[in-house]
Amino acid sequence: MKFNPAVTASRRKNRKAHFSSHSEARRRLMSANLSKELQARHGVRSMPIRKDDEVMITRGFYKAREGKVIACFRKKFVVHIERITRDKVNGGQVPVGIQPSNLVITKLKLDKDRKAKLEAKSKKEKSQDVAMQNVD
Repeated sequence: MKFNPAVTASRRKNRKAHFSSHSEARRRLMSANLSKELQARHGVRSMPIRKDDEVMITRGFYKAREGKVIACFRKKFVVHIERITRDKVNGGQVPVGIQPSNLVITKLKLDKDRKAKLEAKSKKEKSQDVAMQNVD
């Protein structure tokens, strides 16, 4: 159900916004849930996926396989994971693109900027939890 009159509910307009979004917006769209251990440790439910994160596939043909992210293609909304490949007719191998929504991040590659982002996001989520306790 639509609550905000400034936001459209039109499928056509939402698809246009999704597929014509700029690179930074696509980064946020290409987020994946954190594993239960990481959620408990950091107090954050999901993060944008990046190269060198370790992930587990939760949906599709490659379900329950784990590996490290070797490439993120924002233009195609897919992620390539090591050892997830398909054989070509000529004998070569090509990496299979996996959508980030079908992944769970099991190990984060933390650098200075990502740690700061993680802490800011956990503070934001904790403040929302406190605000939602008063609703009833």
